[in-house]
Amino acid sequence: MTAVTPVVKPVSQMQLAPGSAVTIPNVSWQEFESILQELGEHRSARVAYSQGTLEIMVPLPEHEIPKELISDFVKTLLKAMGKRYEPFGSTTFKREGTAGVEPDACFYIQNYQRMIGRRRLQADDPPPDLAIETDVTSKTTLEAYRAIGVQEVWIYESGKLNIYLLSEGIYLKSDISPNFANIQLTQIIPALVERAWQVGSFQALEEFAEAIAQTIK
Repeated sequence: MTAVTPVVKPVSQMQLAPGSAVTIPNVSWQEFESILQELGEHRSARVAYSQGTLEIMVPLPEHEIPKELISDFVKTLLKAMGKRYEPFGSTTFKREGTAGVEPDACFYIQNYQRMIGRRRLQADDPPPDLAIETDVTSKTTLEAYRAIGVQEVWIYESGKLNIYLLSEGIYLKSDISPNFANIQLTQIIPALVERAWQVGSFQALEEFAEAIAQTIK
């Protein structure tokens, strides 16, 4: 009987087309950490890890405009409301031995002071107050956010914004954001993205900034 030798290739050699994702089961935490190091920080792929399942996703090019637009809108909105913040982009957040995830964008709002000047996350740092995803988000990704304890997650997909709030260990859909009370985000953000496709991100943000300023007054 001929022995079969498994073929092992580095994850970094995987060729994934934009918009595709691959799921790898039975990945240990140590293997996850090694894969993160192998992939490096400067890459287009994003990862999510929860309960031994690793997902590697490559966003579509058209995903970049909504990602940047919504992130810029959040900054504009926070400034208009007089709220300070620290943006942490697509930082990899982890719960040791359990979960890891990279949002499209994220913000510290309540905990912004604690994160000022932070160059590397520390073990006792809190999770971000708001995480934003602008592409297909899987069960693995949401499970990772839940395990890490992110209180608010926005998912923008197919022209619709869903707001998820963590309550007693599960995510519940909400029509409003606790961070932006009285702002109809589920209506405003899809309209903002659609407007940006028509007139460009700069003009769309200017128009919505003016409208929000009138609303807050």
